[in-house]
Amino acid sequence: MLKNTPITRRLATLLAAAGFMASIATMATTAGAQTTLDSPLHIVVGYAPGGATDRVARIVGDKLGARLGVPVIVENKPGAGGRLAAQQVKTTTASQNVLMLANPAVMVVAPLVFKDNNYDPDRDFVPVSHVNAYDFALSVSPALPVRELNHLLAWMRANPNQANVGVPATGSLPHFFGLMVGEKAKVQTQIIGYRGSAPLLNDLIGGQVPISIDTEDVVLPQHNAGKLRILALSGAKRSPFAPDIPTFKEAGLDLAATGWNTFFAPASMPKEKVERLSNLIREVMQDADTQRKFKDAGMTPVVSTQAQTVAMLKAYRAQWAPVVQKSGYQP
Repeated sequence: MLKNTPITRRLATLLAAAGFMASIATMATTAGAQTTLDSPLHIVVGYAPGGATDRVARIVGDKLGARLGVPVIVENKPGAGGRLAAQQVKTTTASQNVLMLANPAVMVVAPLVFKDNNYDPDRDFVPVSHVNAYDFALSVSPALPVRELNHLLAWMRANPNQANVGVPATGSLPHFFGLMVGEKAKVQTQIIGYRGSAPLLNDLIGGQVPISIDTEDVVLPQHNAGKLRILALSGAKRSPFAPDIPTFKEAGLDLAATGWNTFFAPASMPKEKVERLSNLIREVMQDADTQRKFKDAGMTPVVSTQAQTVAMLKAYRAQWAPVVQKSGYQP
């Protein structure tokens, strides 16, 4: 047995310190193993580059790569309104690092209206993280002499044959929100589907269609330029990007709805990896620079846990499924 001398006490202190440092190193290694992947992460987007969903994927992907320690690659797989991407991602094996960034058109509307959808959002996918939300805007042509929502609704009731509402695509979320507006206001709405927002904007500004419903980020620049008028936005509270524009509820119609972008994992991905990615994406969305980039792009960032994302999707489907089914819409 060693005697309790200054030398032995010093040795014991050094050994204890060495053991502490070793445990710290082990913890760091374990943490690193939990946050790094063994190969690049692919984020699949079902739309062409440059759109809102694509911008979200790239902002989050850039930040996520630094935390994961591997490259994050955004893959654009456009086609069939985002359904082709979902059909591809659902077949991903457990060994692959793949996420899909999708909106309600892919994960809520399409499964309700396409008989040959070839994917089930509940069976084939696991929600990972809700990352942004957006409002819908009801806009009118400058040729239409109305400046308030209640005036527009009165005009629509008086002119049912002219009350055409343009939307960027038949079967899109703006399409069904237009039906919501009509039902809530008890006015007949004739939905006119376009091939995208650009031709719809052209016809609205030119007076070929009197009313449109599209996402806020698309029409707000034209509103600010005086080329059209947004009468109401669909959020529960006023948009931070357009604080002077009333919500539908403030304008006299008790209605609120939003769209979103959410990350989904294929059902094959191990639970531990899904949880890890969810936590890291939440960290990314809390980052001040990420928040700034979203706001600079006219998008509202959302910080959400996986459990909160699951609850959001459940509530969203409960709101929208009856509207889509009641419409009788068939592609």
